[in-house]
Amino acid sequence: MVRGVRVLLLSDTHGVLDPRVQALAKTADRVVHAGDVGSSDVLDRLGNVRAVFGNNDVPGKWKGDPAVQASLPQQFVEELPGGLLVAEHGHEALPANRRHEVLRARHPEARLIVYGHSHRLLVDDAESPWVVNPGAAGRSRTYGGPSAILLRATNRSWTLDVHRFPLERPRPLHPTG
Repeated sequence: MVRGVRVLLLSDTHGVLDPRVQALAKTADRVVHAGDVGSSDVLDRLGNVRAVFGNNDVPGKWKGDPAVQASLPQQFVEELPGGLLVAEHGHEALPANRRHEVLRARHPEARLIVYGHSHRLLVDDAESPWVVNPGAAGRSRTYGGPSAILLRATNRSWTLDVHRFPLERPRPLHPTG
């Protein structure tokens, strides 16, 4: 039997966690949040989570415990079966049109780099290290619906399952009939 770990990669909740992403987090062994968390409540609802600071994770915009906001690192490295995962928000990886190149040069030891900031879901596994952006897991600028990526990591292989949920239509304030 191949022993592995399931890691949910998400980003850009901005204080609102889509309930379908939260349900997906319950199926993972751990969660990595690539910044712009927005509130302590989001982290509490995710369970076994590590998160990085995003450019919007600042005192004037943060909801909840300010000590949690202040404790978010700029980046972290996580050892997983088969390699290293690096997380950062990506807002300082400039210029934006060369962000993946910049991230790869910054973290050559990684097997996978996860970042956020643009809210755009993408998987760049054409070269090593892989660079992924899980998109926005809340309501803000989801570009087609809230999303997240489930990484399955074993000593032998890593696979990525992309999850994009349809946009939910707002419910009317008053029933019509």
